[in-house]
Amino acid sequence: MSKKENMTKSFVLRVDAETMNAIEAWAADEFRSTNGQLQWIINEALRKSGRLKKSKKNELEESV
Repeated sequence: MSKKENMTKSFVLRVDAETMNAIEAWAADEFRSTNGQLQWIINEALRKSGRLKKSKKNELEESV
C-alpha cells in the first residue's frame, strides 16, 4: 500500500445533539468508537452508492 493510500485526513464535523447521541449509542452497540462508527457509516454509504472502489479484500469476501 502506498503512503498516499494509507493517509488519513482530519476534519471538523458539526452534528446536532440528538444525532450525535444516536451515533454514540449505535457505536456502543457495535463495540466501536464514535469516530470508528462515523468512518464505517461513511464507508458503507460510499460503497453502496458505487462511489468507492472495492478493495481486493472486499472482492474476495463477496466471492465466498
